[in-house]
Amino acid sequence: MPNTASAKKKLRQAKKRTLRNRLVKSKVKAAIKKFNEALKSQDAEAIRNALVGAVKALDKAAAKGIIHKNTAARKKSRLYKKLKEFSIAV
Repeated sequence: MPNTASAKKKLRQAKKRTLRNRLVKSKVKAAIKKFNEALKSQDAEAIRNALVGAVKALDKAAAKGIIHKNTAARKKSRLYKKLKEFSIAV
């Protein structure tokens, strides 16, 4: 337990930030899942919208510093790779 007022405040701030970061990370995961489900459905418009949403979520998370920019780039690269494999398969 924190003893000083400043330590108590830091604890409150850390809890707020943790919740906010967790929310953003879960949005990123949900967007990626939505893209993968759209690929399975093979609906071109749904795939395109899901890809745009996933890339946007990744970029926002990277801009806020919640995930590293290279992590976002790697995840986007994997999404585009899956899209390319889908295009070849169809």
